[in-house]
Amino acid sequence: MDYEVCIQRTLDYIEENLHERILLEELAELACFSPFHYHRVFHFLVGESVMDYVRKRRLSHAASRLLNSEDKVIDIAIDLGFQYHESFNRAFKKCYGMSPKQYRNTTFIPVSLHQKAYLNMSNFTGGISMEMKLVTKPAFHIIGYDLKTRNTDGENNREIPKFWQHYIQNNLGAKIPSPLNKNELGLCTDYNTTTGEFVYMIGMEVAQGTQPPEGMSYRSFPEMEYAVFTTPKATEENFPSSIQATWVEIFSKWFPDSGYEHDGTVEFELYDERCVGKEKQIDIYIPVKKQQAKVK
Repeated sequence: MDYEVCIQRTLDYIEENLHERILLEELAELACFSPFHYHRVFHFLVGESVMDYVRKRRLSHAASRLLNSEDKVIDIAIDLGFQYHESFNRAFKKCYGMSPKQYRNTTFIPVSLHQKAYLNMSNFTGGISMEMKLVTKPAFHIIGYDLKTRNTDGENNREIPKFWQHYIQNNLGAKIPSPLNKNELGLCTDYNTTTGEFVYMIGMEVAQGTQPPEGMSYRSFPEMEYAVFTTPKATEENFPSSIQATWVEIFSKWFPDSGYEHDGTVEFELYDERCVGKEKQIDIYIPVKKQQAKVK
């Protein structure tokens, strides 16, 4: 499947319908993807979540109209899908650092507008070496620590490393009761594809029914087929960028030619003994299913 064509089709649709209600499910159908797979692919290829992109494009149109027309602020807000004047003001100020009225009256615009995205898959040159295998992982159970975060404006990329640092510095893994092994999981689940919110959990596998201590949570996941990707060996300094590059490679290079798509709302990184020493590696587990043929 040509991911560039599929995602660009939805980018064009968004641009033509900024004044209408836009649903992620409709965009996914237009792209011939399941909603969750579309959500994940869009984020990696465009660089931001679907609905965050829609919001920024609407606010960009609003900013342009504020400067180039005499339309009332409330009319601009309603035209671009904001039901309440107050919600439009809050969103606009968060994006541009000033109210719509201040923006219209300023003589100096300190920020550039959020431009429409155009995909060019040749920008994803790849080049990293990663191993992949398909495995069926039995149902498993995990106890650990939750972080509620969002993949909006890079929030998760800032908060998750801090979360890991706190976990390691305070030796929180030692407090997990009766782990089945020493492997630690960094797990993403409970995605809200509309808001970009999800839960990132650091934990360890435990026996079914193990009671979590106060301040921890217990989760169970069913048997699923996973595509497991092993990151290239990297030094301590290059380890984080190696992991991120592997994620990008998975969604920009592997998925388009694989015949598979993301199956479900859980994915995780496995940290084991390979993370000790000068050269480090992890495994990335992504639940997959065969992609159904769709014609558009």
